[in-house]
Amino acid sequence: MRRVGLAGIVVSFLAVGYLAAVPVPAARRVPQSMQGVTDIDAHQAEGSKSAPIIMEVFSDYQCPACKSLYNGTDRLLVDNYVNTGKVYLIHRDYPLPMHAYSRVAARYARAAAQLGKLQPVAQALFQNQEKWEASGDVDGTVASVLSAGEMAKVRALVKGGTMDPLIDKDYALGTIYHVNQTPTTIIHAKAQTYPVVGVVTFDTLHGFLDQLSK
Repeated sequence: MRRVGLAGIVVSFLAVGYLAAVPVPAARRVPQSMQGVTDIDAHQAEGSKSAPIIMEVFSDYQCPACKSLYNGTDRLLVDNYVNTGKVYLIHRDYPLPMHAYSRVAARYARAAAQLGKLQPVAQALFQNQEKWEASGDVDGTVASVLSAGEMAKVRALVKGGTMDPLIDKDYALGTIYHVNQTPTTIIHAKAQTYPVVGVVTFDTLHGFLDQLSK
């Protein structure tokens, strides 16, 4: 996988767990129009919009590294920062062309999100990633955690084709941020933006977020 080459990036510190011991590095400057995060699908977000830190996670359901971030970091992040009003967490769909079923999975997860079922579906997709990657049975994986009625609505939304424009919006935003690897997390705090590429442990992220909160 390729890494994003951006000036002022915090990746080199976060990836090896050093950031908690050093001052927060300079943020990457972004266009003024991007200082405030816009075009947010509330169905894809968790927490309070008034939280002092906003995090956008560009993720691919077929990406093993995204699975690792979801299982090892994101749930702890939700418990300790999102649910306590410190972080507003936004999931951004970024299906990579190299993955045969990642866009299909994004369609189903996005449709489930419209019903308020993003989290159980995201969990099912990540936990069973190897199975549906081999079989292509995204539909069956999602159906395993939804009721028959919910699944009928999800299938109708997927078939209707309305999920793709929403996914494409996220993808277009990712190109503005120069995302070329998943997962990529964009952290916004105090009118500055910090791109974080790859998997970061919760312990390291915890230290970084606490520094940003000071």
